[in-house]
Amino acid sequence: MSIKAVALNCTLKSDVNEESSTDAMIAVLADAFRERDVEVSETVRVAALDIRPGVTSDEGEGDDWPQLRAKILAHDILILGGPIWMGQMSSVAKRVLERMDAFLSETDEKDRMPSYSKVAVATIVGNEDGAHFCSAQMFQALNDVGWTVPAVAACYWVGEAMGSVDFKDLDAVPDKVTRTARMVAGNAAHLARLFQGHPYPG
Repeated sequence: MSIKAVALNCTLKSDVNEESSTDAMIAVLADAFRERDVEVSETVRVAALDIRPGVTSDEGEGDDWPQLRAKILAHDILILGGPIWMGQMSSVAKRVLERMDAFLSETDEKDRMPSYSKVAVATIVGNEDGAHFCSAQMFQALNDVGWTVPAVAACYWVGEAMGSVDFKDLDAVPDKVTRTARMVAGNAAHLARLFQGHPYPG
């Protein structure tokens, strides 16, 4: 059976036509997933949507989360991507995780959340320290709401502190980033294929 992934770009830039280093990093990971026969169906620019604050799956009229939630759950793998901002993951990524809190009360007859037997990985970029801190925040939150995080689940790049060069401006993708992306994709694809035949029993 085919494996599908969807990427969420949690940049603070709401204009989908504005270049984003997060998009550039997601593209590196998407190439690695394609090598593993995983289709990355699309990258969603979350800041371009109206994702309301809250912890339910529908915060009322105008809330774009219900449609995004359905899209996320229609895939086997979630790529959560974002920049380091003030040493932390972006507020947009935090909003996504807060909305997934609703999964805790949306369990099936075996107490499984909608995200059970689905895999999540992260991509992180920035010009300051914080990649490990951001991935720790992301993975703890994702695990709390039912996602499975594989070994080597983060692909990141951190430039010179207070520097002016962004990931999207590099002349070439560093070899270590490319190799890590392949490991992330391989481990995530492996887990997702296992889950297709053997989901969590609950």
